[in-house]
Amino acid sequence: QVQLMESGGGLVQEGGSLRLSCAASGSAFSGDSMAWYRQAPGKQRELVASITWGWRHITNYTDSVKGRFTISRDNAKNTVFLQMNSLKPEDTAVYYCNLHMNPARYTSPYVPWGQGTQVTVSS
Repeated sequence: QVQLMESGGGLVQEGGSLRLSCAASGSAFSGDSMAWYRQAPGKQRELVASITWGWRHITNYTDSVKGRFTISRDNAKNTVFLQMNSLKPEDTAVYYCNLHMNPARYTSPYVPWGQGTQVTVSS
């Protein structure tokens, strides 16, 4: 079974940067679009960014992170990254990676959620 392991989170001051990594083990996400999600305390999980499999690596971002976050992937290493710049306190959340999926699948995803990685931005 595929397992996801996120890393790279931490405590950073407003305006700082972090680079998150997500490694998939057990199988390759061949042909699958991948995404980063986040969940802040008391809030629902939300999609942050997604990236397609193909050579063009088409990306999409939620409006609140456009111009600040960059998603990328290394298919050969089965790894997805999220470069986060100009961080704001409202970016504080636990960040997860997974297949890019319909929100209706969040409670029962095809691939189980990993532990996530905590990002805390202080003002």
